[in-house]
Amino acid sequence: MDELCSKRDNLSYLLLDAHSGSILASNWRDANIPIPLGSLVKPFAALAYGEKHQFKYPVHLCRGTASGCWLPRGHGRIGLQSAIANSCNSYFRMLTRDMTAADVQPIASTFGLQSPDADTSGPSLAGLGGRWLISPLAVAHAYVELSRRSDQPGVREILAGMAQSGRSGTGAEVDRQLLHSSALVKTGTAPCTHARRAPGDGFAIAMLPASNPQILLMVRVHGTPGSHAAKLAGAGYA
Repeated sequence: MDELCSKRDNLSYLLLDAHSGSILASNWRDANIPIPLGSLVKPFAALAYGEKHQFKYPVHLCRGTASGCWLPRGHGRIGLQSAIANSCNSYFRMLTRDMTAADVQPIASTFGLQSPDADTSGPSLAGLGGRWLISPLAVAHAYVELSRRSDQPGVREILAGMAQSGRSGTGAEVDRQLLHSSALVKTGTAPCTHARRAPGDGFAIAMLPASNPQILLMVRVHGTPGSHAAKLAGAGYA
């Protein structure tokens, strides 16, 4: 945790026991106040879609900027697992296109998340923009619950995507820092909510080890993308 502590002014973190959900360490002011969390909500949007479609997820052609993705060249043909690993905005724009807040509410309730406002719909339900507000502590506990449900449909694909993220996706900096272990990782970038404004804040959740998570580390880094937050999450474990 030394590198995390040295960047205290710009970094917030929560360290949880991945079995009990109890807080082991924290440097996150107002962790119970809902804020935009960006792509950290994508797994829960995916589960809401799955509930309506027998957990059969489509394959999508991501054309990059032309289809609303953060990666200019695009991710090409992509399914749910790789869309989670690479946080593909184009895939989740497609997946949530016809979804409403009412579609997401049951999953939000199951995982202890604050529900989106009733008029929230479409890509906002995948964390694109800043409309769905969730407290950092609630989403950390929701990821703990995800790991407990690893044998359930939809969750299996999401956790496999998080493992892929740690190996080669947007969370790859976590596994690079760990060297001899691996983690389940999800990254996100969201509108900044600090008093000292920045273009955005980066988030990362890393659960270690990937095969049977024992601890969860969630970090937020002021003014950086989620991929940089992943690097600091990995440094916090190393």
